[in-house]
Amino acid sequence: MKSLNKIMLAVVTASAAFSANAAHVLVVLSDEGQLELKNNQIFKTGFYLNELMQPTKMLLDAGHTVTFATPKGKAPTLDESSNSAMYFNQDEKALKKYAGLLRDLKLTSAQDSPVVSLSRIEQIGFDKFDAIYIPGGHAPMQDLLKDKQLGKVLTAFHKAGKPTALVCHGPIALMSTLPNALEVVDQLEQGKTVKTGEWIYKNYRMTVISNQEEELAKALLKGGEMKFYPQTALQSIGGKYQSNTTAWTPNVVVDRELITGQNPASAVLVGKTLLGKLK
Repeated sequence: MKSLNKIMLAVVTASAAFSANAAHVLVVLSDEGQLELKNNQIFKTGFYLNELMQPTKMLLDAGHTVTFATPKGKAPTLDESSNSAMYFNQDEKALKKYAGLLRDLKLTSAQDSPVVSLSRIEQIGFDKFDAIYIPGGHAPMQDLLKDKQLGKVLTAFHKAGKPTALVCHGPIALMSTLPNALEVVDQLEQGKTVKTGEWIYKNYRMTVISNQEEELAKALLKGGEMKFYPQTALQSIGGKYQSNTTAWTPNVVVDRELITGQNPASAVLVGKTLLGKLK
């Protein structure tokens, strides 16, 4: 009986320790399902399946709590081109596993999505969260880069030194912390010289999908052309860009609280790096 009690006490103690180490991670996605291109062309997009679900599954499997949000609280849109085994090392079983988890979470359901707005996150309290993660897909290029509420969220995490992880097109969201983000986006779209106020991430080392990779992936846009590339944008406002040596290979850059991944292939390493920060 004493041995059984010792076993039960060990289980309870281990469980309590696990709960004590659990973190609350905010995952922010775009409200948008399309990107406006040059010449009034429209590209249907959203978030990339692997970029969202690989780090999310790691967080959940580690016992962390995840809250999903978009600026307006709309159900996010899956970029259907990412629903492919190509992004999972041609592993069809892995694709089904992650697609199944997305389905179980009901994130994209207009009726049942658990996603909340960023204003609701502020009501809950930024101090209730231990880290933030922003996946890519082209959608962040439409709204996250200039969303004032997201800028407020990221600034709060920056001041607190909390892990801030982003991947592929996701790092463009860092622009939202600029005091004149709307004007800067307009300057970039018009090809003008960028003039900014002080940027909280100035001189941070970071990465984002490279100009080279954007050129290699232009076929996805079906003849369309982006108004500007995120690498150019982040460099123009003071980011110290670091690229991989071979296109589409994993590349993660860590500088202080900031964790950035370059492309879809970097999502797993971003997830692992974020988990390491939460220990």
